[in-house]
Amino acid sequence: MDFEGKVIQFLGETTGTAKSGNPWKKKEWIVETFGQYPKKVKIQCMNARADALNLEPGRDYIYSVDLESREFNGKWYTDVNVFRVQEYQPQQNFGGQQPSYPGGGYQNQQTQQGYQTQPYPNQGFGGASQSFATNEGDSDEDLPF
Repeated sequence: MDFEGKVIQFLGETTGTAKSGNPWKKKEWIVETFGQYPKKVKIQCMNARADALNLEPGRDYIYSVDLESREFNGKWYTDVNVFRVQEYQPQQNFGGQQPSYPGGGYQNQQTQQGYQTQPYPNQGFGGASQSFATNEGDSDEDLPF
């Protein structure tokens, strides 16, 4: 999963020793996503990636992450683990072309029936655009449940 955002805070580095006796290291940051409704996300990286990754507060990046949840004492915790980071390069808007919104935002295109939401091309899917079609006449009878 990829998303874009600005590093707003470095939370520091934590080290320790696992039950197996192996040392570990973790770095954590707070990132604010782009868009109309920005969200704050705590990201982390472990061990060798923690040694290699130094994100600067105030800079914009594209983050490739894995999401992982685990249970401990009846409560669930979710980690956002970074495995790749790229510098964010905003696209420029020229003349009558569609504006480019960070974060793979969505645009509303007016049709005769109303508004239709479609993803911007080449945003948020690793360079590939995806389109989804629905057929209004479909029935629920072909569902597997």
